[in-house]
Amino acid sequence: MSSEAFAALLGRMTRAICAGDGAGAAACFTPQGVYHDGFYGEFRGRDGIARMVTDYFHRDAREFRWKLMDALSDGHAGYARYEFSYVSKLPGAEGRPAGFAGTSFCRLEGGLILRYEEQFERAPVLAQLGFSDERIAKSVRRWAKRPAG
Repeated sequence: MSSEAFAALLGRMTRAICAGDGAGAAACFTPQGVYHDGFYGEFRGRDGIARMVTDYFHRDAREFRWKLMDALSDGHAGYARYEFSYVSKLPGAEGRPAGFAGTSFCRLEGGLILRYEEQFERAPVLAQLGFSDERIAKSVRRWAKRPAG
């Protein structure tokens, strides 16, 4: 898969997620694909990925914006930088905007995503949402205990 084809695939996935189209996002993955979200964890298979979009992302936020940059692929793996923002629907943080920059990493198979992972700074997002220092620290400690990788 060329870098251009990878950018197009990732663009389809991000547009579908922003639109709340779980099935459209899941179609960008292999049947056994995995989406590892930086907040919600892993979702496996197309049904799980579709459910992540509708039952988690769009339950908790609205007005998604996802800008991709510098997508590169060697056919087996792909990377892209991104800027992501949304408006929260979480209790106590309703209407608060949040945004961050990060990096996407994908394992690719047969022109589709086998595994999606991302790296970004989580604590500043929680601060933007007005979470207490104690809640942010608890989250950071929990993330620090997760195995790398």
